[in-house]
Amino acid sequence: MSKAKKDEAPEEIPLEAEIVEETPAPETSKTEELETALKAEKDKYLRLAAEYDNYRKRSIKEREALYDDVRSDTIKKLLPVYDNLARALSQECSDDAFFKGVEMTMAQLKDILEKCGVTEIPAVGEPFNPDVHNAVMHVEDPAFGASTIAEEFEKGFKLGDKVIRCSMVKVAN
Repeated sequence: MSKAKKDEAPEEIPLEAEIVEETPAPETSKTEELETALKAEKDKYLRLAAEYDNYRKRSIKEREALYDDVRSDTIKKLLPVYDNLARALSQECSDDAFFKGVEMTMAQLKDILEKCGVTEIPAVGEPFNPDVHNAVMHVEDPAFGASTIAEEFEKGFKLGDKVIRCSMVKVAN
């Protein structure tokens, strides 16, 4: 019996059971192409949105910087008036009403500068800082420590953290 089975031809496999490689349907490849195109367009859209957001933020920063620059330029133009009023107050005056008027004008100017965010840079008795002080003279004086400001010739001002004008000073030792 086992010999008879060997002589017999092997059973044929029906055609339905044969392994056939399937080729993708044209609709499937078109769907994949559309999905790829959609992903590419979505990526372009996201990049464009990010570029616009960066542009918007940069524009806001530039506008704020421009506003600060205009403010500081305007204040710089007012500082000679401050200097003249300070010099007028340092002089002796026989007319009390005139002197009082100059004092009131100086107080009003100081108030306006303060409201604008302008602060005076401290000088006399402070250590010399080249970022905010402009040394125009040097003196040897044992009353002051090393690199200490002995005298201030012209007030310095800051607008926030930005130096509008450095203090003109005499530095000791």
